[in-house]
Amino acid sequence: MTEQRPDRFPTIRVTAMPADANPYGDIFGGWLMGQMDLAAGSVASLHAGGRAVTIAVDAMKFHAPVRVGDEVSVYATLIAVGRTSMTIDVEAWRRGRHVETACKVTQARFVFVATDTDRQPRAVPPMAPRDPSDERDPR
Repeated sequence: MTEQRPDRFPTIRVTAMPADANPYGDIFGGWLMGQMDLAAGSVASLHAGGRAVTIAVDAMKFHAPVRVGDEVSVYATLIAVGRTSMTIDVEAWRRGRHVETACKVTQARFVFVATDTDRQPRAVPPMAPRDPSDERDPR
């Protein structure tokens, strides 16, 4: 069974560059994890209405390599909210520069906590029902 790329705009889209690769031309896992953290942080800070910090990354799985020149699309989805925390599912997909097909390369679950100006945990709003059509990718 082939997975389908999410039918919405990615949170982040970036091209993997030579500085992000090992001597074999594969992108470092840490670089990819950093892109995923940026995407999850964007979702968390938007929901929290301010500063939010990563406190955990669970179930990180690497499915396939990313190569120099690949376009990497990162999709982040808020899936749960606690009193001060937010859980975000993140998937990264790669697409070769000159092809339309894409494959999932990594997935993980990130947990963030909203913090105030003194860097102490603060309450976040509850999850609101979302209309998936608001995020659909027009391609």
